[in-house]
Amino acid sequence: MSSYEDRLKALRAQLVRQKLDGFVVPLTDEHMSEYVGAYAQRLAWLTGFQGSAGSAVVLPQEAAIFVDGRYTLQVREQVDGTHWQYESVPQTSIAAWLKDHAGQGARIGYDPWLHTRAWVRQATAALAEKGAELVAVDTNPVDAVWPDRPAPSDARLVVHDDRFAGRSAAEKRAAMADWLTAKKADAAILSALDSIAWTFNIRGKDVDRTPVALAYAIVHADATADLYVAPEKMDDAVAQHLGNAVRVHDRAAFADALADLKGKSVVADPERAVAAIFEALEQGGATVLPLRDPAVLPKAIKNEAEIAGHKAAQARDGAALSRFLHWLSVEAPKGALTEMSAADRLEAFRKETGVLEDLSFDTISGAGPNGAVVHYRVEEKTNRPIETGTLYLVDSGGQYRDGTTDVTRTIAVGEPTQEMKHRFTLVLKGHVALARAVFPKGTRGGQLDALARQYLWAEGLDYAHGTGHGVGSFLSVHEGPQRIATFGGGDEPLVAGMILSNEPGYYKTGEYGIRIENLVLVEERAIPGAEKAMLGFETLTFAPIDRALVAVDLLSREERAWVDAYHAAVFDLVGPQLDGDARAWLKAACAPL
Repeated sequence: MSSYEDRLKALRAQLVRQKLDGFVVPLTDEHMSEYVGAYAQRLAWLTGFQGSAGSAVVLPQEAAIFVDGRYTLQVREQVDGTHWQYESVPQTSIAAWLKDHAGQGARIGYDPWLHTRAWVRQATAALAEKGAELVAVDTNPVDAVWPDRPAPSDARLVVHDDRFAGRSAAEKRAAMADWLTAKKADAAILSALDSIAWTFNIRGKDVDRTPVALAYAIVHADATADLYVAPEKMDDAVAQHLGNAVRVHDRAAFADALADLKGKSVVADPERAVAAIFEALEQGGATVLPLRDPAVLPKAIKNEAEIAGHKAAQARDGAALSRFLHWLSVEAPKGALTEMSAADRLEAFRKETGVLEDLSFDTISGAGPNGAVVHYRVEEKTNRPIETGTLYLVDSGGQYRDGTTDVTRTIAVGEPTQEMKHRFTLVLKGHVALARAVFPKGTRGGQLDALARQYLWAEGLDYAHGTGHGVGSFLSVHEGPQRIATFGGGDEPLVAGMILSNEPGYYKTGEYGIRIENLVLVEERAIPGAEKAMLGFETLTFAPIDRALVAVDLLSREERAWVDAYHAAVFDLVGPQLDGDARAWLKAACAPL
């Protein structure tokens, strides 16, 4: 089935067979993951959309695809507008759209293993106003018409060493057991893949760019646990690491095991556990406590070993990126580079460290107008040359056993225009304002977001993405619950030990994109005479910011001092790892403004 039009027709025919008048296709898996294995890429298979967040609805006569502001341009390039309506989130929602578009008495299908219970309730209520109903399916109709759907990965689990984890899996389970006892709960369901990887100090290769394994777990108040994972993924080393307190079962047995919790009080996370888990627990006679997964917060607050590992990973990664930026400065003016060849070379520099496990996401390598596509992913048909007189935006990262990195640099190829310099400097001012922020304990990320936007706002400009996301420890490059954003989160209090990105940007459609991203660590700040406990950020990422794009006269004395001190720190850390021309280039790139 070659064309996306044929796939849409096949799905509509399958809906008729399943007596449905519509179906909702989210981009997630049964673990509510952001990045999913090939077997769960239903939205991409059906529509051609390659972004990492979105959903679709198919009705008999019309279909719509829903994306947020990061993908406004990308969805129009990848998804055929003759068959799909483009809808923007959060301005609208699937529930609101269905209320307007579903027919009277329609049966709209959904897969209960791919949606939260809150979504099910919202959609059910919206459809009820139309006299329509939401219907849970046993068989996902997309799977029924996807002829060559990949099988889930059978890659082996690997042990994540305690020297990187900083705490043993037994200690983590004991802390969870104490938490469960305090909540008067008997057990907690862990269905988020990064929570399971963190709790058991295991990693996997089931999802591209994120070192997790497809599994479920139930942690009990006596500190024992049941882990549900495909048997072929286990080996003796992992079994020995897990120990006798962890009972291992086939992943396929998980759904039935929920019925065995009859009469027990069980924690399930409303944001991370799918509707099917809640339904199975309640039908089995368990009392469900809708609380946050007990791994989420401790996973976000890095311990000393994780922080030290992250800093080691950053030093290594900063040297790889600096080698690449030097190489780019030599090769780009020759005119032969493309987005793909540059991304490949950057990956090669990271591989030369000898310890790269994977990239932390597909490199965003955007030249000229492609840089204005926020989550652009280069492919053969969009691959642009990196031309003189343009900006080149590269957002990339690595997965190392000791840490996960994520960094964006925007490079002027040739002489930048005054507008490019002006807008780059507004973004830089916002980046510096956030990096220098000092704030009281209890502050939420949403309260800091405007610091990074203020200079753009003053000139009637903005960007349609959050300013900062959490980052895992050899785990997900996008990790909750902490965020710096005014929408889609951002109300989690920041705590010392959390790692976030600092990444304001500006995007001029059809021309260029600008983003400056470093990772930062929330740290306690001792201020003489302070009447409150205060926090600030320690910058963790070390690579030069393109001085050719800085309009120095727009910077205050304090901002210039920050940039100069940052560049001095880059040269101190990265300089000793480079030699010859690359080191000389770095010295010039890090010279005071």
